[in-house]
Amino acid sequence: MLSHVMVGSNDLVRAREFYDALLSCIGLYRHGDDDSETQWLCYAAPQEPILFLVCSPYNEEAATHGNGTLVAFRARSHELVDQFHVVGLALGGTDEGAPGLRSQYHDYFYGAYLRDPDGNKLCCVCHDAFKDDGKQ
Repeated sequence: MLSHVMVGSNDLVRAREFYDALLSCIGLYRHGDDDSETQWLCYAAPQEPILFLVCSPYNEEAATHGNGTLVAFRARSHELVDQFHVVGLALGGTDEGAPGLRSQYHDYFYGAYLRDPDGNKLCCVCHDAFKDDGKQ
């Protein structure tokens, strides 16, 4: 269904540091040459066709975040959702909702929300039922 999702950044060096660390905790990695002069960063999971891109706007205007825009990353476990949130905050992201069950979406929706340093809203979610990990 999707080919890629893209968000803008006004500082790709900062964005690279933020997203390299944040996305690696849920199994996504940056593609491409670390030393290349580029206007974009590309992330994907192994064997997954959908890409997540961070770019400097091609029109050379300031990057802005959208009101109501959200990019949600799927995690394999509730612990990875927790880690995503902790790592994101440690890297300069801002809290938009601590990890927790959000049953208003469905019975097993466990998610966390934050904004990256450019203000883009991100979510990490696990849709699986709680396992016997003491979280009930």
